Amino acid sequence: MSAGRAIEPVVEIAAPRGLTPLNLRELWEYRELVYFFLWRDVKARYRQMALGPLWIVIHPVLNMVLYTLIFSVVAKLPSDGVPYPLFNFAALLPWGFFHTALFSAAGSLMNYRNLISKVYFPRLSVPLVGVLSALVDFLIAFGILLGMTLFYGYALRWTLLVIPVYLLLAGMTALAVGLWTACAVAYFHDVLDTLGYMVKLWMFVSPVVYASSLVPAKWQTLYYLNPMAVVVDGFRWALLGAGRPPDLMLLVSFLLVLPFLVSGAYYFRKTERSIVDVA
Repeated sequence: MSAGRAIEPVVEIAAPRGLTPLNLRELWEYRELVYFFLWRDVKARYRQMALGPLWIVIHPVLNMVLYTLIFSVVAKLPSDGVPYPLFNFAALLPWGFFHTALFSAAGSLMNYRNLISKVYFPRLSVPLVGVLSALVDFLIAFGILLGMTLFYGYALRWTLLVIPVYLLLAGMTALAVGLWTACAVAYFHDVLDTLGYMVKLWMFVSPVVYASSLVPAKWQTLYYLNPMAVVVDGFRWALLGAGRPPDLMLLVSFLLVLPFLVSGAYYFRKTERSIVDVA
């Protein structure tokens, strides 16, 4: 060995024993790989589509038109004095972020199964990338929502600064569910179909197409134990002044989601070896 030459450290990869540590520091050490996965995921999602990234905007707009026809024109549901297209679009964006993040995280191990079986990297980075890629979609569509807000004569409010808090809650909820279900999806692909029906039901117990004021007062506390009800209503309040401002239920939602997220991360790490076997 030549003098002065640095000795390269040897990294041993072994199955953990006992309670598997999350090793979040390792995620930071692999941050460049996370960025590469994110860029790859965003490009791959729209690569074989004729309209490409335009679907980021087209999808929520088409849903807004459909829901406006059904729930405003036909069912004539109230919208707290806000024009229904704007009322609905302001809910579809945070819900769309949650929906995309959840399914990207839940299906991440299945989508990366070939790479997982060949290369070592922190497996937690894969569902995390799913949430981050959904955030990219949200930020692009959010520009359209701001334009709609100005078009309908609503001034941009300082309360927009609260929106990242609601996005954090939605992202944590999506990641928590994704971590708990990703391993099952790796074994049984039809778990995604089951999850799809459950999330559709989840949407209708959240104020996406209707105002939360329709929920009877005696059920309001129970209703807002649903973190996505807090997110959607809070998002509307921050943007339009209609909905529910930040209060104790926002804190309760974080306190409910956090242990579910942490336990999901530990469960994910515990099943890491079997994930590689399935992949």
